[in-house]
Amino acid sequence: MTVSAALALCVSVVGCTGAGATTTITSTGTTAVAAGPDLRPKGETVSDAPVIRVVDGDTLHVLLNGVETTVRLIGINTPETVKPDSPIECFGPEASAYTKKMLTDQSVTLEFDASQGRLDQYGRTLAYVWRELPGGGLRLFNLEAVAGGFAQERQYGPTPYAWKKAFRAAQTTARAGQLGMWGACR
Repeated sequence: MTVSAALALCVSVVGCTGAGATTTITSTGTTAVAAGPDLRPKGETVSDAPVIRVVDGDTLHVLLNGVETTVRLIGINTPETVKPDSPIECFGPEASAYTKKMLTDQSVTLEFDASQGRLDQYGRTLAYVWRELPGGGLRLFNLEAVAGGFAQERQYGPTPYAWKKAFRAAQTTARAGQLGMWGACR
């Protein structure tokens, strides 16, 4: 299935990106899910957090209130590239490169989800990352990564997270379209 066909399928699936959201194809052929009137942060947010460094596809460092803070993205998991004593997994380098391309030298808005707590077991801050667009507006990066096949939807712990339904729908569409890891890793 082509990216265009997958996107058409996504748009036809109720709840794929949420009412009012739009899906576009970027110049690299990846998907971007743009926040529309009904796709905006649901929880507490902190805006204008500069991205200092991207560790891998689902972990980054931001400057939060003047302190370098490690952020683990809620609701997603990307193939491993830097985990000690673990091999590099299929599509891991591509997922890391995508996150670096999209977030390096950007300011982001962090959205926290009370249902997930503020920190994970390793002391990393848990958040959704919203890309701040130059003309205003936001795009939910976690959802973009799943929609493009760069990340899998993943719930850690027993409590569903706020964006679970949208992430699962985006993953179903990406898998059906064999986008990213879904077409590369068998």
